Amino acid sequence: MQIFPENLSILWNLWEIRVMVLSSLMLQAILMLFGNWRKFCTSKWLKLLWLAYLSADWVATVSLSILSSSSNSKENGIKSVDPNQVLSAFWAPFLLLHLGGQDTITAYSLEDNELWWRHLLVLVVQVTIAFYVILRAWTDHALNYLAIPIFASGIIKFAERTWVFRSASSKHFRESMFAEPDPGPNYAKFMDEYLSKKNQGLEVNLGRVIEVPTGADYSFTPTAPNIISNAANLQHAHHFFEAQFFKRLFADLVLGISEIFYSQSFFKNRSSDEAFRVIEIELGFMYDLFYTKAVLYNAKGAFLRFISSVTVISVSVAFLITIDTHDYKRENVIITYILLAGAVILEVSAGIKLLCSDWAMLWLSKFWEVGFLYPVVSPLLSSSAQRKRWSNMFTRYNLLRPFLEEKPAKIPWRSKMSKNPEEVPGELKELIFQQLLKKSKSATEFGACKELCARRGDWVLINEGLHEKLRWSIEEEFDKSILLWHIATDICYYDDMKKYSNKFHDSNCEDSKMLSEYMFYLLVKRPFMLPNGIAKIRLKDTCAEANKFFEQRNCTRNYELACENLLEVSTVIRPAEIKGDKSKSVLFDACRLAQALQSLEKKEKWENTKKWELMSHVWVEMLCYAASQCRWNHHGQQLRRGGELLTHVWFLMAHLGITEQREKGHSRAMFNVW
Repeated sequence: MQIFPENLSILWNLWEIRVMVLSSLMLQAILMLFGNWRKFCTSKWLKLLWLAYLSADWVATVSLSILSSSSNSKENGIKSVDPNQVLSAFWAPFLLLHLGGQDTITAYSLEDNELWWRHLLVLVVQVTIAFYVILRAWTDHALNYLAIPIFASGIIKFAERTWVFRSASSKHFRESMFAEPDPGPNYAKFMDEYLSKKNQGLEVNLGRVIEVPTGADYSFTPTAPNIISNAANLQHAHHFFEAQFFKRLFADLVLGISEIFYSQSFFKNRSSDEAFRVIEIELGFMYDLFYTKAVLYNAKGAFLRFISSVTVISVSVAFLITIDTHDYKRENVIITYILLAGAVILEVSAGIKLLCSDWAMLWLSKFWEVGFLYPVVSPLLSSSAQRKRWSNMFTRYNLLRPFLEEKPAKIPWRSKMSKNPEEVPGELKELIFQQLLKKSKSATEFGACKELCARRGDWVLINEGLHEKLRWSIEEEFDKSILLWHIATDICYYDDMKKYSNKFHDSNCEDSKMLSEYMFYLLVKRPFMLPNGIAKIRLKDTCAEANKFFEQRNCTRNYELACENLLEVSTVIRPAEIKGDKSKSVLFDACRLAQALQSLEKKEKWENTKKWELMSHVWVEMLCYAASQCRWNHHGQQLRRGGELLTHVWFLMAHLGITEQREKGHSRAMFNVW
């Protein structure tokens, strides 16, 4: 049975390889243009990049297979090669170039790096196929010789990509972080001296010397502020990234004590804006290592890039000068021109993107001393300082609002329960940074750091004398604590808005609501970044109870009235004592928490601003707890989704010494002789 009409089948046979080759080039152009957008963009349209990424290798591979399966013709028993077959064989090396990928995107996810050995096998197979295609079409024609340098360049680019995959794989990346083996103090010599002194009749006791830096100070005094100031944050970030090895965090290794003290002394004298800017650039470097060809941004890589670019341009010029195109079909000639032009454009574009990257700006910043380069270097560094390196956006979800829409949804987290992603405000960064600075003062020993990382709001409550009163709300499962405080924050927010006739405005109040809705967003959409729990079950039960309550009280489509009704519910008896533990809903436990918070003004004589200061600090502590509990690979995955505020907080915490990934301290034995 013939599925497709005969005319259509004939047309496809004629154009099959042409369409596939042009499709491969188009996909490479898409990857070049939009591959790096994942670093700073959260648009849903970027999901199409995933389709382009997967299709690119498949199309190039299939194209090579089609070329290899095209048969030679025979006339009078003598092998003859159609000139158009020679021209189509010339396309095979270009497909190798395509399989080598673009600098802007090598891996789509961290898992791609783990399959580097599979890419190595694909490299061997596809290079063999391309060689077979060229060999079968060999006629001692000039076009065959022009294919050789492109073939070599394709092998280099394909091998580069495989090497990048291998370098970014967890095993090899981790091994690259290992320091030189350290045998430690000479134990045998130490014991010989110890026994010798004992035999001499001396009283010998062992003491310990703690080798921890105490007066580290980060000093960076640029000689030419008008130049270096534009690249200061870039230089600081690269210093911490390379010299101080903070990228060890992404290899699940511990940080050295000296690095932590060094970093602390730097960040304690910086503004929140500058601190987050340095973190942003440093995480940008991390993204480049995992998802681009940044590992080749060195002298060897530059040499290979130069060879590849010169080869493509030279072959393109040679084709225009030496090849007579009259012997070939017009369509094939046009496609060849497109492939050559496309290869040149991709090479030039890759070079331009490299020159505009942070790595190039870092290199340029070292040439501020050369006076005649000042007019060129200065504006480049200025533009680099303002470049966007992550989305700087966060998404907020609200649990109760979907029930109070005009058409309430039965399953709120599938409805429009969030606003569009919005920019992280500077005042929220300031709040987070100041709280971390306070905690960093206690982060002097490993035990203290471990305790700080385990705090989920109790540190704030203890300092305010409310631990006994509110500890029940933060000592439950973490997902339950998030739901409790999220609903309670909403209730308190709208009750205060009504109480103060909508004239109430407090930065801590707004920050609390933003963090509340952001943490709830993580609970719904990024649960893998939070400690394990039964969040989905608890969320469903809470939504079911909320829906039932709002229908009974006829307060749909009126958010303020709904919060008022929730606040008026009597919670003298704990909800669990009446309902049992079958339902995991926390709606009325949250009402109980909201009532306790609102009572602080009357019973404890607190000012309203103090109450919101307390709540904002609790939310910051919850945010920090979530950041410290999230594994490095989940943080690494978010780098390709425009970045996540939680990841930036985690990295900033580590720079301030608030991390469990640190050495306990260096100590050695010494003699005390009497």
